Amino acid sequence: MAAVAVCLLFLLGMIGHSNAAYCICNAGINSSALQKDIDYACGNGADCTAILQNGACYNPSTVQDHCNYAVNSYYQRKGQVPGSCDFSGTATISQTIPSESSSSF
Repeated sequence: MAAVAVCLLFLLGMIGHSNAAYCICNAGINSSALQKDIDYACGNGADCTAILQNGACYNPSTVQDHCNYAVNSYYQRKGQVPGSCDFSGTATISQTIPSESSSSF
């Protein structure tokens, strides 16, 4: 439970208190494509330390949850610039944190 709170606070710190927008990975995308999104986001500016093993947001340890975290970190660090949440069509902008993935944020 503490890890969920830490992740939520981390996310809020990343996005501030203005119009909330989150970048999330689309459901139904194969794990290999999601892993490519994670690799790209983490290698190009996203802060992915929280989803590393033993990180505050490692659990739940699913490719979907880690993808949501990584692409959202990338999107926020890029200042929510249009196009920074596309990932070749595998991610989309949402106004709400995905309920099944809230511990990733």
